[in-house]
Amino acid sequence: MRRGISVAAVIGALALTATACGGDGGNDGGDGSKAANDPGSVSGTVTWWDTSDATNEAPAFKKLVSAFEAKYPKIKVDYVNVPFDQAQQKFKTAASTGKGAPDVLRSDVGWTPGFAQLGYLKDLTGTPALDKPEDFLDGPLKNAAYQGRTYGVPQVTDTLGLLYNKELFRKAGIDKPPADWAAVKEAALKIKDRTGAEGIGLSPDSYYSLPFLYGEKSDMVDVADKKITISDAASVKGIETAVDLVKSGAAPKPAGTDGYNALKTDFKNGKLAMLIDGPWATKEIFGGDAYKSRDNLGIAPIPAGSTGTAGAPVGGHNLVVYAGAKNFDASYLFTRFMTEAAQQDSVSSAIGVLPTRKSAYTAEVLADPVRKSFYEALGKAHARPQIPQGGDLFTDWLQHYTKILTLKESPKEGLDATAKAWQGALLKDWSVRQ
Repeated sequence: MRRGISVAAVIGALALTATACGGDGGNDGGDGSKAANDPGSVSGTVTWWDTSDATNEAPAFKKLVSAFEAKYPKIKVDYVNVPFDQAQQKFKTAASTGKGAPDVLRSDVGWTPGFAQLGYLKDLTGTPALDKPEDFLDGPLKNAAYQGRTYGVPQVTDTLGLLYNKELFRKAGIDKPPADWAAVKEAALKIKDRTGAEGIGLSPDSYYSLPFLYGEKSDMVDVADKKITISDAASVKGIETAVDLVKSGAAPKPAGTDGYNALKTDFKNGKLAMLIDGPWATKEIFGGDAYKSRDNLGIAPIPAGSTGTAGAPVGGHNLVVYAGAKNFDASYLFTRFMTEAAQQDSVSSAIGVLPTRKSAYTAEVLADPVRKSFYEALGKAHARPQIPQGGDLFTDWLQHYTKILTLKESPKEGLDATAKAWQGALLKDWSVRQ
């Protein structure tokens, strides 16, 4: 039984039930028997909202859509690319009203528990959509679950690493990547002095703040004790480390608008020596002037904080099925196809993302140094809090983290304001740890 759902959400869930019962394509309530027993006879249309990057990632997924339609000629996929930063709220709005929601959504792992709690997702446990669950990596499969049931099928997974320009390191006389933030600062200032390039880029996106928290053995929240920890002493120290990199000149002050993409552009063109980023960024980076030789890109683990601890978050995306989908059988077949090992291998080879299936880590995949580096990093990555509010925590934090990194707000002020906002709206029955 779900708890803590608003009256509006309950009404929305009832509306979804009504919608689900009236779908086309032989909708039978979603048990998937037709997809399981006679998949070739399944027909109709599946609307898919793909939230991948439209330029660098979406073309690979579009190819898979064409392959799916060739395998299941009676099913048409209505492909829609929805900007990632708009998709969470757009899906909430469509699902709550029962109007315009897709049958299948590419959902960030942080959104999945919240959508499930609100009743917006179909429970995929035991359905044809979730094929061979034992083949999925443990972390991604856990990120697709809520209260012991599976509401998503892991499509891609990821974590963060320290990307660096080997040529700039050589020119500055640095023979290995820095292992902690103090060494990052030293290396960045040396590179700036000896090469003229900027040292390390810090994205103002709040997701990229997590390694600084983990480095001080903190996190945004403590789920077990129901405490908000974003503003405790350890978190403040972690964010002060990031600010010190900016104030010292080791990191350029990021742009308040589109700061992440500006830093990535400078990195791929050799104007920036280091960048914290994930495997999804490498396709674009290899298109830059500085990486015409792919060997020039170095990938190292996230630097450690003052505690000697280092950590990066587990990220990724699930394919989820809308509870009011018009054609469950077709949606299940599409979800299963898009998350099979062969398709994951194909996409991984094309754009460098990490597969979620164990069997997709073929010798060819692991022969690629980028995917091998991030796969190894994934084994040490930090799990994100599995709470319904997990995806929403970054919204308030984004505003303040951007102000903090652009030196418009102190770490203490921004962290306290974030904790207050969470307690006032998202985590009302939680306490704040100081």
